[in-house]
Amino acid sequence: MEDLLNTIQYSASNNSERPFTVYSSIKEQVLLNVPVVKPLLIIVLSGEKQLGKNNELICNSGEFIFLSDSPAINMRNIPKDKEYFALLIEFEFQDFNGLQVRGFNSKKYCSGSVETILERCLKQFVESSQWAPKQLWSLRKREIIELLCHMGHAEILSMVGNHKVSHQLHDIFCKQGFDRLTINNICSQLAMSESTLRRKLKSEGATLQEVKDQARWGLGLHLLQTTNNSIGVISEMCGYQSQSRFTERFKLRFGLTPTELRKTKVTD
Repeated sequence: MEDLLNTIQYSASNNSERPFTVYSSIKEQVLLNVPVVKPLLIIVLSGEKQLGKNNELICNSGEFIFLSDSPAINMRNIPKDKEYFALLIEFEFQDFNGLQVRGFNSKKYCSGSVETILERCLKQFVESSQWAPKQLWSLRKREIIELLCHMGHAEILSMVGNHKVSHQLHDIFCKQGFDRLTINNICSQLAMSESTLRRKLKSEGATLQEVKDQARWGLGLHLLQTTNNSIGVISEMCGYQSQSRFTERFKLRFGLTPTELRKTKVTD
């Protein structure tokens, strides 16, 4: 596992775009209502991760958890002898193209140990991200999915669900911002009328405002965990002109302020 961790750290030191995310902390993080928008693979390489309202799911170092999309899940990231360190890989619907996606069920996760074969696959995935064009990332992600199925975790294919318009809308907000987009502009990009958009969102149990909020909070949490951007800059990127307003809403959502979260990543 140490070899994989070193490979990730080396690759992550390059600020270019990568098909994975690294979360780390030197102090315990308690995060409430974390949105999981798309299927997500979390590999804990150091420390421990607890999930659920009562911390009923524990993922130790050397283990993984595959999560289906969820509007809110509680998480605790706990350093042990070393810092908490985890590799996160988010999957798009297209990453499952050609696989026999099974009927969706209510199961929200599967977990297991990072066996040697999976560790090697993840190491190759991270290494290839340094040279492979972005168009190939989906193919490399599919390799991980197929390997997990081969290892006996085929239940992940029933956790994908259908391609959701809310996922497309989420990506539009994160890439294009939260202030300048109008409903007409959004509908034009999705090639559908406003009534059709709202109907599709309703069938997915969501509203336009809910998707926007999920996108801005997911982005804010991501930026605080993975960049050195100031809180003021991050608040603007999340569509807030007032940093104090962003801080207030962030604490209401996650249970701690952006400053408190940042303190878990630095020494006193």
